[in-house]
Amino acid sequence: MYIVFIIGTAGSGKSLLTASFTEWLKMAKQKVIAVNLDPGVVTLPYSPDIDVRDYVSVGELMEKHGLGPNGALVMAADLIAEETDTIAEEIENESPDMVIVDTPGQMELFAFRASGPYIVSELTKDPKAIIYLFDSVFSSNPLNYVSNLFLSAAIYSRFFVPQTYILSKCDLLPPDKLNLIIDWSANPKALETAIEKNLSGTKLLLSRDTMHVIYRLGLKFLLTPVSSKTYEGFINLNATLERIFSSGEKFTY
Repeated sequence: MYIVFIIGTAGSGKSLLTASFTEWLKMAKQKVIAVNLDPGVVTLPYSPDIDVRDYVSVGELMEKHGLGPNGALVMAADLIAEETDTIAEEIENESPDMVIVDTPGQMELFAFRASGPYIVSELTKDPKAIIYLFDSVFSSNPLNYVSNLFLSAAIYSRFFVPQTYILSKCDLLPPDKLNLIIDWSANPKALETAIEKNLSGTKLLLSRDTMHVIYRLGLKFLLTPVSSKTYEGFINLNATLERIFSSGEKFTY
């Protein structure tokens, strides 16, 4: 069994990728289940096989403790950790080959509280990976792109599991802009040139220095463009996961 956690900023397309990639894997005859870990989501573009809302209700927490939405979400994020064993048992009962985990819309609820790394570590001891989403429209500006670099590096430092990087919503950008972002991800010099060309003052200095610090860590951020609407890039995404999990051997039959 392999487990993939999908992480990204709010609105980057986590739930839609969960829906589309799960469906794509099923069409490839993969036994896959989708797990929703967002206790505050109202509607989802897929029917989760396991849903954390069955265990934690944001509405009930607001009513019981007199909390606002944000406070209830924070409490819910911590309460989910107490249900880790139960969720793990549900996963085992499904006997899947692949588990796609849709994490909370507000990334910080999962990534930057103690409960998130605990869940990733304890949910199962099977091989795990993280897909980090770069929103293509947001990342088309070099300042925003570097911000995403910083966040993705921070995510890696929180979980220390293999991580791959997706340029989501690639159908929303023309090919020239899409290729420019992909070039930034493959060629730090191209990114630095874009920073110096498009930014000035503090924004230039901060972006350039942040980029240099991140790349000195030896991390690589090669982006795979993906569209959850057209399935573009899913073959490449699946191949990347195969390299992570099984040294390139097929796990989809």
